[in-house]
Amino acid sequence: MTDNETKTTIEMPTTYDPKSAENKWYKYWIEGEFFKAGQRPEAEPYTIVIPPPNVTGMLHIGHAMDFTMQDILIRTKRMQGYDALWLPGTDHAGIATQTKVEQKLRAQGLSRYDLGREKFLNQVWEWKDQYANTIHEQWAKMGLSLDYSKERFTLDEGLSKAVREVFVNLYKKGLIYRGKYIINWDPVARTALSDIEVEHKEVQGHLYHLKYALKDGSGHITVATTRPETMLGDTAIAVHPKDERYKDMIGKMVLLPIVDREIPIIADEYVDQEFGSGAVKITPAHDPNDFEVGQRHQLEQISVMDDTGTMNGLAGPYEGLDRSDCRKQIVKDLQEQGVLINIEDHVHQVGHSERTGAVVEPYLSTQWFVKMKPLADKAIEVQKSGKGVNFVPDRFEKTYLNWIENVRDWCISRQLWWGHRIPAWFCESCDELHVAHEEVTVCSKCGSTELRQDEDVLDTWFSSALWPFSTLGWPDDTEDLKRYYSTNVLVTGYDIIYFWVARMIFTALEFTDEIPFKDVLMHGLVRDSDGLKMSKSLGNGVDPLEVIEKYGADAMRYMISTGSTPGQDLRFRWERVEQARNFANKIWNASRFALMNLEGFKFEDIDISGDLQTSDRWILHRLNETSRDITRLIDAYDFGETGRLLYNFIWDDLCDWYIEIAKLSLYGEDEVAKKNTKSVLAYVLDRTLRLIHPFMPFISEEIWQHLPHEGDTITLAAWPEYNSSFENVESVNEMNMLMDIIRTVRNIRAEVNVPMSKKVELIVKAGSADVFGIVSRNENYVKRFCNTSSFEVGVDIPAPEKSMIAVVSGAELYLPLAGLIDIAQEIARLEKEVQTLNDEVDRVEKKLSNQGFVAKAPAKVIDEERAKQADYSDKRSKVLARIEELKG
Repeated sequence: MTDNETKTTIEMPTTYDPKSAENKWYKYWIEGEFFKAGQRPEAEPYTIVIPPPNVTGMLHIGHAMDFTMQDILIRTKRMQGYDALWLPGTDHAGIATQTKVEQKLRAQGLSRYDLGREKFLNQVWEWKDQYANTIHEQWAKMGLSLDYSKERFTLDEGLSKAVREVFVNLYKKGLIYRGKYIINWDPVARTALSDIEVEHKEVQGHLYHLKYALKDGSGHITVATTRPETMLGDTAIAVHPKDERYKDMIGKMVLLPIVDREIPIIADEYVDQEFGSGAVKITPAHDPNDFEVGQRHQLEQISVMDDTGTMNGLAGPYEGLDRSDCRKQIVKDLQEQGVLINIEDHVHQVGHSERTGAVVEPYLSTQWFVKMKPLADKAIEVQKSGKGVNFVPDRFEKTYLNWIENVRDWCISRQLWWGHRIPAWFCESCDELHVAHEEVTVCSKCGSTELRQDEDVLDTWFSSALWPFSTLGWPDDTEDLKRYYSTNVLVTGYDIIYFWVARMIFTALEFTDEIPFKDVLMHGLVRDSDGLKMSKSLGNGVDPLEVIEKYGADAMRYMISTGSTPGQDLRFRWERVEQARNFANKIWNASRFALMNLEGFKFEDIDISGDLQTSDRWILHRLNETSRDITRLIDAYDFGETGRLLYNFIWDDLCDWYIEIAKLSLYGEDEVAKKNTKSVLAYVLDRTLRLIHPFMPFISEEIWQHLPHEGDTITLAAWPEYNSSFENVESVNEMNMLMDIIRTVRNIRAEVNVPMSKKVELIVKAGSADVFGIVSRNENYVKRFCNTSSFEVGVDIPAPEKSMIAVVSGAELYLPLAGLIDIAQEIARLEKEVQTLNDEVDRVEKKLSNQGFVAKAPAKVIDEERAKQADYSDKRSKVLARIEELKG
């Protein structure tokens, strides 16, 4: 679009139109293949694989924050010259997607069983294609610089091959097995659930106190339960071995009410002596903790429900009742029999299926499991050796280690049709189990051809756990895998550290002998303005497309990426998006002014090597300082502090000071100064746009294309690097003094209601020859921005009578009072200033008199405090003297 001869000839519109810019530039970037990796074969690679969103619907504001942070990193690294790959993709999201499609079918009066597996899966693929396209559109709206040529899907053929390879390998190593265990069960979807698919909600329920009669007739034992309908599956009563109340009962038998089955009283440390009666019923087939107790004591497992939550034949007289109806009936029957002795209100956490809303049933079922401890041991060893993953913030390493040190086996099978079918075949003739990469057609044991594949699919997290390396071609030894693995950083929410992050580390170490990513940046959740978690039920969610439609993508990106520190939650506030939009407009207006004064100025005309003015040298110093600090902060993933620095530099230093000062040269007669200022302005604006580009890609590209520049796009423009030749402490000191003088005069004007349009007399009494030189060299700045009718600077100037005074570091400022203010008001103002200076002097003196501070603080800090003490005391003396003059 541009070349080296580019000059500024196109006038920018008076206002920035985000919509036209966003559509135009994203199309240009994609057509130009600027996001495509592999075009810098000699460069160091830098890789991020996107946490794949589920193909279940629209992306939410949490996705927008997560993706924007990744885009900031990848755009920065691309500009820094890396061969940057940001690999996109989507997740098939087994139960979530299947539930959505089944809901759609139910609205048509159909079920998946009416269609059959093949036709149902065709419907799901259609759904996937529709929502994958929607996700693409949203990615484009957000301005994400993804390499679409390498996009993956967790059910594509390459990833399916990786899944089969891992499953078969782990099975052969004895790390995958089939067994009967308690799992989370959704009786509506009729499938096992992972922990992350279970939402725990506080529910007002009841605690039922039941008395179980001892078989020997010596009395009874009281137990408390929240689920009386499961008592029909009780196989023991447990008490704590140190509970004195029950020590003589341990080993005795009780009669289970309703069915009169004999069950033992056992001792187990699992029991909480303080809860309820201190005795608990043990139902191994209906409670995960009871299951563990049952395993330790070899108890029978009696399941009294089927997979729909309906009571089965082992439930005796309650067979055929729904579990909730059974509870009501059994409570009534127990009351009539005198077994139920008390019901108390009880608030407790109850698991609900995230997808169907059904109450989750702990259910004894034959499932496939991964034996996690051997995988966890390897991960723990690597992490503790110092060669593991770097967590940001580092406190999440402890969270990660705590979980993997106490990890349980992972139930990986799901009773669904949508997903990776388990690569296991059962011989119908001899029950032999075959696990293989490809379909098994002949039984190796008996020769039968009557084989059926396991109906279940794998947990979505099984394929997601392979994402960092399966997406790059593993198990094949591809060029992409060799070049881009392991990846540099994973950006994700702290809420899935167990379910996804840990499992990716486990599988990567097992199958690639490398950690899957060097860093993990854990960000928080996006909450509403009151700090509540966003949810459909509360109706407080925010659609990122709505934000973009109203304020533009750049404003949304800037707000959500810079609004919190690593690991902390972000409160979404519309007014903060509006502030970000105002910031974008500030950049636009400042750039528009600059371009109006750079008409016809070519890239080749930029020359910042001449004899520059103080303000020119100062803004180059500040740009250099800001570039260095922003690079450091982005590398540290501190986007919040990065945003603050960018905002302060652009709004304050560049717009409010430098551009205003530059007008003196741009509108003046000194052609050399004019050309120098144009060069500095063009150079600084160009570099500033590069710094803001990862955060605000659209507006930065739009403005940059109007500037004199080289190259086709700002996305590939070199990142501003620290340049020691720009360091100029002298110009900083000079500008600080000048800004201090100008601010102080303006503050005095405001305090006494003297408008800026009214000229004033100004006398500057310099405290030294150096200060005199600074003010003298730059008096044009002072005159212009203080709007003086007369101006005088000197070292030995006597204080004029009847004038306002202000003290800045190194100088006294006098504004003759004639016609300006009331003297009594000025005395009152100065007395107020004396009080402020008294407070400052007292604060510093207290600090310096604190022996603990003096003993521990570095000498440099103590010297700084002593300098402040001298400065404040000097200012106070001068103000006090001035009060005396006015009173006299």
